Amino acid sequence: MHFTKKNHLKKREDLKKKLKKNKLLKFPGAYNPLTAKLIAEINFDGIYISGGVMANDLGVPDIGLTTLKEVSYRANQISRVTDLPSIVDADTGFGDCSKTIETFEYLGLTGCHIEDQIDQKRCGHLDNKEIISLKEMVKKINMAVKAKKDKNFLIIARTDANAIEGIEKTIERIKAYEGAGADVIFPEAMKDEKEFEKVRKSSKISLLANMTEFGKSKILTDKELENLGYQIVIYPVTTQRLAMKNVEDGLRAIMRDGHQNNIIDKMQTRKRLYELVEYKKYNTLDKKITDFKTDGHE
Repeated sequence: MHFTKKNHLKKREDLKKKLKKNKLLKFPGAYNPLTAKLIAEINFDGIYISGGVMANDLGVPDIGLTTLKEVSYRANQISRVTDLPSIVDADTGFGDCSKTIETFEYLGLTGCHIEDQIDQKRCGHLDNKEIISLKEMVKKINMAVKAKKDKNFLIIARTDANAIEGIEKTIERIKAYEGAGADVIFPEAMKDEKEFEKVRKSSKISLLANMTEFGKSKILTDKELENLGYQIVIYPVTTQRLAMKNVEDGLRAIMRDGHQNNIIDKMQTRKRLYELVEYKKYNTLDKKITDFKTDGHE
């Protein structure tokens, strides 16, 4: 893998081509670079970088507390370890949509989504959300579109209107966001197949579905979503939830038993970890450098 501008451009170009094929692309969430490597090894289509996961990882709730600096730094770390395209959650644009797009594009991300909540946002599957006016969001999308230098960098417009204004107003917003130049629409917190289908019938561009657990949306299969006409599905918090549940269970077992012998079988082995981080490859490289110096080339 080469972390070059050419590599970033190819990721974006390839994703744009795949979206036109109308096959569902699966993007699990990666809460760290090591998870991103695992997602790539299992042959998923791309990597999703959740703002909520990032906030949770910092020990705070997803209410707009994270900054562009924090999110872009971590997103860069996660996206650069594989050749898969990476989509990052840009919350409400961090106060300056132009700067946000320029930053993520410069760091090699494949695309990002911006939502129509107020800056003091909430998780998309919680109650008591507030949204900005349609006019304000259209202005944000216009700014984002104008800011990108690579035509293939995806501007994804997320709307949280369904839980607040209902599906008809949501569709009104979706049409306006398409008109403003969004490449993909992300309708958040659709309740069931009927709502997902209604959005599809009303939209002319690619659609992203969020299959988060414990939320307002019915969990649909990849085949169901593809049949409904969606091009991307994200599983934003799945890997973090799996990890944290196992970490909690393991820590409680150590406290209870006084040792970790009873939970060894739940751990990734040293051998498996070294396979994932390509230890052998780096060790070989290290040996070549040592041999080169020993031969008097230093």
